[in-house]
Amino acid sequence: MELESTKLAPFLFIFLFFTLTFSLLPTATPADSNPTDASALAALKSSLGGRWNTTASNACNWQGVQCDSHGRVLELHLPGVGFVGSIPNGVLGNLSSLNFLSLRYNALTGSIPSDFSNLNQLKFLYLQHNRLSGPIPEVLFSIPSLTRLDLSGNRFSGGIPLGFSNLRNIATLFLQENQLTGPIPDLKDDNLKQLNVSHNLLTGTIPSQFCGMPSSAFEGNTLTPCAINGPSSSSPNGHKKNSKLSAGALAGIIIGGIVTLIALLLLIFCCCRRNKKNEQQNATRSIDAAADAKRSDVETGREPSAAVQRNGESSGGVAGAKSGGIVTDKKLIFFSKGSKVFDLDDLLRASAEVLGKGNYGTTYKASLESGMAVAVKRLKDVTVTEKEFKEKMEEIGKIEHENIVSLRAYHCSANEKLLVYDYFPMGSLSALLHGNRGSGRTPLNWETRSAIALGAARGITHIHLLKSTASHGNIRSSNILLSNSYEARVSDTGLAQLATPNDTSNRVAGYRAPEITDPRKISQKADVYSFGVFLLELLTGKAPTNTLLNEEGVDLPRWVQSIVREEWASEVFDMELLRYQNVEEDMVKLLQLAIDCTAQYPDSRPSMLDVTRRIEEVCQSTSTPDQDLFVDVSSDQEITSSKQS
Repeated sequence: MELESTKLAPFLFIFLFFTLTFSLLPTATPADSNPTDASALAALKSSLGGRWNTTASNACNWQGVQCDSHGRVLELHLPGVGFVGSIPNGVLGNLSSLNFLSLRYNALTGSIPSDFSNLNQLKFLYLQHNRLSGPIPEVLFSIPSLTRLDLSGNRFSGGIPLGFSNLRNIATLFLQENQLTGPIPDLKDDNLKQLNVSHNLLTGTIPSQFCGMPSSAFEGNTLTPCAINGPSSSSPNGHKKNSKLSAGALAGIIIGGIVTLIALLLLIFCCCRRNKKNEQQNATRSIDAAADAKRSDVETGREPSAAVQRNGESSGGVAGAKSGGIVTDKKLIFFSKGSKVFDLDDLLRASAEVLGKGNYGTTYKASLESGMAVAVKRLKDVTVTEKEFKEKMEEIGKIEHENIVSLRAYHCSANEKLLVYDYFPMGSLSALLHGNRGSGRTPLNWETRSAIALGAARGITHIHLLKSTASHGNIRSSNILLSNSYEARVSDTGLAQLATPNDTSNRVAGYRAPEITDPRKISQKADVYSFGVFLLELLTGKAPTNTLLNEEGVDLPRWVQSIVREEWASEVFDMELLRYQNVEEDMVKLLQLAIDCTAQYPDSRPSMLDVTRRIEEVCQSTSTPDQDLFVDVSSDQEITSSKQS
């Protein structure tokens, strides 16, 4: 033992020596900012104002500024700090070591200054959601290291310049929601992996280079889908290969046609046998029964008037008789006394306009001959028995609340399940938030958004209080309808327990709680999660599964949490809300509530009753009843409007 201690002694001495030595070394402090860079940052603050925190004596310690060991500014993160005006020329160009610049979600106007050509190290440039205008400046094409460029949500006009081909390192280019015109140029850049030019004024054909990109990257323009053409060749071998492909395709068409014809003949044969069997059975019935059956056939075989859908197609009436859903039960069951002012025949004769196709069926606007309009939902894939369906309808029909769309009547037969509601001409919150993000949009102000959140919360809370197991199951912005005074009305109550959703897209999955694997197995805590996503959508103006939230396509709750954790929290808010500086505290409170609602684990989420109380506190602190309903963020002038965008 003594020998081992002797051997360890030198190592212990060395360890203690280095420990004491390093403990006496001076603690490293951030380097003082480079004078030129500090002067440039001060000039930027002086020119644009805003809420940028610059109280520290060392500019490298200012909000959003990151410097290297020599005090040179490497990164500048200033999203949503309230900058107003044009980016001054001769300022940012002095930050010659800058490789990351984020000025998104401010109110910057004008164009990009020419001194950006000095930013040779700049790799990431984020200027989205400002008010920058004019043509896309050529100065951008002289930044050789530029990798990611986001100019979306501005007012740039003119064509997409070919100069983007000069940016050999560009991998992400976002130009959506501007006023760009003309064709999309073939940029011939193999490094470009992400492109979005949606919601501009572009025309022409999408270049073959971008054929593999999602269609959402080009929507909102007048563009012809691209056609992928194989490499042309004049050699005999190439010609022979094309001929073989054409012959194979022709043979496939012929064989497919023969198979289809045989299947059609078999179907006709089966139908004829079935009809013959029915005729033999009918012949054995009594005369009275035959008369009744004939009268029923006359009634149910009536062709409804042509109904026009959005695309000009004939819908065949809301009952779908044209598509094979023949109504054999003529009853329309109403819930409120004295409200039966029409019957199923009136619905069959009504013209119908498709309002939308949701999780559980198609909703129509039925215009009755009396001039009355109602909303009719035609359910699909109902998974419960008729008895269970009727019992559920009776349960839903009893729900009455000022913030819930009441079920007025329903029809149930073997082939059809129809639900009748009041018609809301203002449409859904989803259409109001996302339907028009262009320059002609009149945005919702803070008071209206917070009131919509409160109304929706009260409606869902009422459902939850009916019994401990009651839940909605399908909360999303398209199911929050608006009255003429923009009051929230929760629709589609209880339908999640009746049918299998026919929409499995990310658009729906974005609202679904992570613990839900079967959409029919819903819970109140899952409702709270969906409502939290709805709140985030209301605050950010972003759809829940917008794949451009970041480069990884993360969902809305995770994106918001990452921004709040890493950067200035106001970046998450819709640009239309940033002008309301006197309610920032309340906006942050509602944001925190949404984050609490979207907690990963159900037990960590509040109840809807607590959610409603917290929103009531926010609304009470910002209540200004005399304010206009809408505010136009494109100017300092407030306007009143009742137009639905």
